Amino acid sequence: MTTDPISDYLTRIRNAVMANHRIVEIPASNIKREITKILFEKGYILNFKFEDTAVQGNIKIALKYHPVSKQSAITKLERISKPGLRKYVGFEKLPRVLSGLGIAILSTSKGVMTDKEAKTQKIGGEVLCYIS
Repeated sequence: MTTDPISDYLTRIRNAVMANHRIVEIPASNIKREITKILFEKGYILNFKFEDTAVQGNIKIALKYHPVSKQSAITKLERISKPGLRKYVGFEKLPRVLSGLGIAILSTSKGVMTDKEAKTQKIGGEVLCYIS
């Protein structure tokens, strides 16, 4: 049991990318499912599959690499809001990752979304992580 499941999720993906793995398997939760869907929609992962075995289930993520240079689509994963220090922002002060090239994932009152979606809906929330 981990005290910070989102950090564990990001670390498993980061370690799989550094080891050039094609598939990474992660224990599932609702927030991890939402983050996975965002990563797929924004083109950071190739595909994903939710396996509902036993109580918790698993998420299988197929990582995306450039066909020639073999470089991963994900270059940096950074956890921002931690259990010991939560980071909340209003929609006026939403962070920009790599001058808009990366994404920030937020947990808002309307669900988990990217910084750009939160800005268009004019809602703030807890900044979970930066992905570039």
